[in-house]
Amino acid sequence: MEFRQLEAFAAVMSTGSITAAAQLLARSQPAVTRLVQELEAEIGYALFSRNGPRVTPSEQGFLLYEDVERALGGLRQIHQRAAEIARGDAQPLLLAATSALSVGLLPQALKRVETQTGAAPIQLRTASPEQVVHAVLTGAVQLGASSLPLEHRGLDVHWIAQLPCVAVLAQDDPLAAHATVPLAALAQRRIITMSNPFRLRHRLDAVLARAGRPPEQRAALIETNSSVNAQALVRAGLGVAVLEPLTAHGAPLEGVVVRPIDVDIPFFFGVITPQSRPLTAAVQAVIDALLVVASVLPGFVQHDAANHAALLQAIYGDEAGVQKVSRKVSR
Repeated sequence: MEFRQLEAFAAVMSTGSITAAAQLLARSQPAVTRLVQELEAEIGYALFSRNGPRVTPSEQGFLLYEDVERALGGLRQIHQRAAEIARGDAQPLLLAATSALSVGLLPQALKRVETQTGAAPIQLRTASPEQVVHAVLTGAVQLGASSLPLEHRGLDVHWIAQLPCVAVLAQDDPLAAHATVPLAALAQRRIITMSNPFRLRHRLDAVLARAGRPPEQRAALIETNSSVNAQALVRAGLGVAVLEPLTAHGAPLEGVVVRPIDVDIPFFFGVITPQSRPLTAAVQAVIDALLVVASVLPGFVQHDAANHAALLQAIYGDEAGVQKVSRKVSR
């Protein structure tokens, strides 16, 4: 496969037509068509179904696009870095974080670092927890911030933090009058929740079931992969949400209120770097600043990174285990 073939494929995927891709790449339409056809001949299947200048990606095309875009991004990054080295520019700070940490912690932490050390080039990638771990393991970024689990061979876990989840309610919701919202009251309502069943959703489902959530309410829930989406759905009056606190505090939406819950539903997150790469002063400064910013949030508890396995056992066990581990290893 050649770079030009992959570039032509990605451009057609992004623009939806050969004509627009040709304009984007400053090539002729026949040249773009030929490059895509050469790629299809090499891999052995069609990437698009064609209807004149317009094309529709095949299922295989969709599957291949994510990897191609990631590879092209890596090549562009190499090209950009080579130019920076030639100019003598400082290396950019490469970061990856989940949406919650990108919104709720990193802006304040990066501002704190910049105030202390001055402005520097930064590249921040928002991704799923699994993608954040992968980016750090492969060396694509220098630092990752994500929810647990984080312990993989080849990673250094610098610290783990715990914060209590919060209720997000519409401003005119009767429950907004409570200083602390009873979980039992939330259990009777339509819940807007995260779609990944293996992370925070796992603990939320367990505590809501123990709070007596009726079957009809379980069937009526709304799932999303973004806490920002959840807040917008709450504001529209579609339900109430139980969320990690970072997005709710870091990017509050007008028209919603955030309240503590009378049952502790812990949200765990931490910071990781590649084990094989020495920490630069800039990366260490971000690690430290993230911890400072997180520590001022209500209910913050810090755990030693060595207790990652014990925390995971508690997370995927019962809530009593979480409380026991929290008392034992927090500091």
